[in-house]
Amino acid sequence: MRLLIIGDIVGRPGKHACSQVIPKLIGEQGIDCVIANAENAAAGSGLTPQMFGKLRHYGIDVCTMGDHIYRRREVLPLLASSDRIVRPANLPPEAIGLELAVILARNGMAVAVFSLLGRTFMNVRADCPFHASDRLLNQLDHEVKTIIVDMHAEVTSEKVALGWYLDGRVTAVVGTHTHVQTADERILPRGTAYITDLGMTGPYDSVLGRDKDAVVKSLVTGVPQQYTVATNDARLCGVIIETDEQTGQARRIERVNIPDPQPMPPGVGED
Repeated sequence: MRLLIIGDIVGRPGKHACSQVIPKLIGEQGIDCVIANAENAAAGSGLTPQMFGKLRHYGIDVCTMGDHIYRRREVLPLLASSDRIVRPANLPPEAIGLELAVILARNGMAVAVFSLLGRTFMNVRADCPFHASDRLLNQLDHEVKTIIVDMHAEVTSEKVALGWYLDGRVTAVVGTHTHVQTADERILPRGTAYITDLGMTGPYDSVLGRDKDAVVKSLVTGVPQQYTVATNDARLCGVIIETDEQTGQARRIERVNIPDPQPMPPGVGED
């Protein structure tokens, strides 16, 4: 099985890159399942049902979310009804949304997906991600071998620790949230693919997807600025993971960082 896992989709440039690159990768690379973090898809913060529909149309099978999951209230009915989007599983049990998605990939094999929030510098009241992952894995049917975990966290230590904690128990632990792709992709000793951050799918002529001039001015002067989504140098970033269908273990992990082949016209960054 071959999986494409995409880092934080930021605004319209990120969605446009998805529309141009994902279908091509599915065809050329034989991708069986596409998973993407979509919590920044709506003008850089949150997700709407309309945008979710577009992402599904582009070929994304499951969307994970993070600390901005409830930024757009119109997404709440979608979270309550869809089996193709998951909320962080270590939010309180009263939180709206599915904790665990199990879908059939294009090759007919089951794929399980869940996400977790880090607890350091995240400004979100979340339970222990380690205990939450244990709980979900105990609930999962043993016949489901391919399991993908999105660790949405600020600090690298929490992501690395979760990778070691789940090594041999899941197919992959991938980090999101910091929007900067790391170069530490590897297969851990017991067969789990790992990367600290998938990187951002969005405009790289920016500061983490936002207009760079506004961010720099704010940091230099201390005066708040409006942070709009940037427009230029949109890319799709993430990893392609090849797995053993029988065991769920990862065989290979490869970083991808692909420019949008048909960039949007200038000045069309916001939704």
